[in-house]
Amino acid sequence: MKRFKLNVDNPDMDLINKAIDILKDDGVILYPTDTIYGLGANIFSEEGVRKVYKIKQRSFKKPLSVSVSNFEGLSLIAEINDENKKIIENYLPGPYTFLLKKRNIVPSLVTSYTSKIGVRIPDNTISRLLSMNFPITTTSANISDEEVLTSPEKIVKQLKGDVDLIIDIGPIKSSTPSTIIDLTKEKASLVRKGKSSK
Repeated sequence: MKRFKLNVDNPDMDLINKAIDILKDDGVILYPTDTIYGLGANIFSEEGVRKVYKIKQRSFKKPLSVSVSNFEGLSLIAEINDENKKIIENYLPGPYTFLLKKRNIVPSLVTSYTSKIGVRIPDNTISRLLSMNFPITTTSANISDEEVLTSPEKIVKQLKGDVDLIIDIGPIKSSTPSTIIDLTKEKASLVRKGKSSK
């Protein structure tokens, strides 16, 4: 297991590229977002995605949210109409996850064989750089239904050290996940109240 200590405002691009190589090779990384630490795998790597489920001891019936670096990446994996686009652009990048209809390019394992996908553009430079080549999973770095911890050391201990790489920016002040908003129906609806910026 490797550990990279990064500055969240000015991350070392050599280390970011090494992290992306690990994701390309079916690895799983522990990385910071604008809310909490997350578990990242390349969504197009079935092996990587299955590792995330195994590490979290999460049911395959529970979908994983996905992080992208920009709006182009978002439209690659989700269907967005003009009305939804206006809403999303008002909140992202930020601590929000939007449920949208997924595109066929997204492996069904990621979304638990449903037609919806949860998408994020975190307000966090490291998160966005890690997903600049392909979307990555963004799910809380904890055992399912156990406490969400804020320091890499405690998280790795809870996860029994099963990740391939830790991207360490030190403890994150918040243990609150993103707010989830469902945009797949006629009217937007709040699914989970979490961290928010508006």
